Amino acid sequence: MATAAPGRARGAGATPVAPPAPHPGGAALPVRYKGLLTLGVMMATLMQILDTTIANVAIPHMQSQLGATRDTINWVLTSYIVASAIAIPITGWLSDRVGSRNLFLISTVGFVVASALCGAAQTLEEMVAFRVLQGITAAFLNPLSQTVMLDINAPKDQPKAMAIWGMGIMIGPIMGPLIGGYLTDNFDWRWVFFVNLPVGVVTFVILWGLLPSKPIRKRPFDVLGFSLLAIGIASLQLMLDRGQEQDWFSSTEIWIEMLAAAIALWMFTVHLFTAKHPMFERALWGHRNLVTAIFFMLVIGLVMMATMALLPPMLQTLYGYSVFDAGLLLMPRGVGVLITMAFGSQLIARGWLDPRWSVGIGLTIAAGSLWEMSQWTLVMGSTPFIVSGFVQGLGLGLVFMPLNG
Repeated sequence: MATAAPGRARGAGATPVAPPAPHPGGAALPVRYKGLLTLGVMMATLMQILDTTIANVAIPHMQSQLGATRDTINWVLTSYIVASAIAIPITGWLSDRVGSRNLFLISTVGFVVASALCGAAQTLEEMVAFRVLQGITAAFLNPLSQTVMLDINAPKDQPKAMAIWGMGIMIGPIMGPLIGGYLTDNFDWRWVFFVNLPVGVVTFVILWGLLPSKPIRKRPFDVLGFSLLAIGIASLQLMLDRGQEQDWFSSTEIWIEMLAAAIALWMFTVHLFTAKHPMFERALWGHRNLVTAIFFMLVIGLVMMATMALLPPMLQTLYGYSVFDAGLLLMPRGVGVLITMAFGSQLIARGWLDPRWSVGIGLTIAAGSLWEMSQWTLVMGSTPFIVSGFVQGLGLGLVFMPLNG
């Protein structure tokens, strides 16, 4: 945000509470009512995460009403993921350009509006278009939330604050499938999107009143880098999404998409290390901990998104569970994450657990749960779903906590 009259944020039409002056060793942006602002920030992220998990269980019902096939309905998930992946890298530039406060408020409003449009969609084409809009606005909520949490807490309090934030937003994976199942079974699948409206309104009011401003920094936008990254991500996702339908590399389309992804991502990498003003500061890649954390988050993202996308329709179509029961069976994973994030943060804070060991143990546990899932058969009860999901959550929590902290 640009500097303005004390207590007033330009462009947002708001009058936030003026933050007290920072002091050495204190928070970069000290605020009053920090607990309430933390709640608002958590609600913004929770809304985004809840939407990801809550919509998955309703996919089979959307398929029939939107006239989609089993392959094309996946675009409801794919479009959201691709749009978010493309938009996330420009969060920093947009935040500097328009101000983090304004971007946070705009993203919250945009996400709520996009949710309403998704709930009102009548065709698959409309749904995909609105999910792209939703994915773009959602992309900014998570990184902005983490930035605010770091800014409003002193360095010594940041690990504890991030642990609290992380545990709070885990309500999404825990309750998302259950809420989605309940709404779909008892009302309509459209309510999995409409439910964001009241949450978004409360979140906006809190942020509008309490979120502090930061100075605007004007810096050039890396148009070429962004274009190459967008082409690379979109082509790769198209290849993965349409591969099975097109019989993979026997299809000319898949070859074209693979080559487009490989060339664009390679050119983006070269551009990143040669451009005068790259999208990401080159100095960041010299931080070993950051690069390692990005790699492990990529690995965990692959595990999470694969199971999140495949399990809900599998439980309903192959095993015959209702939407609500499928949501119940998906809850244990979130509970497992919450448990290990709560206890793991305490162990690391007291020096009883090395963060590297936490990541290693977590990945091993998650890998064990995936092996257990590979042994599933079409004739079995609900226990394997519950146990493997809970175990996977325990492992993921041990990985999430040190990487986010």
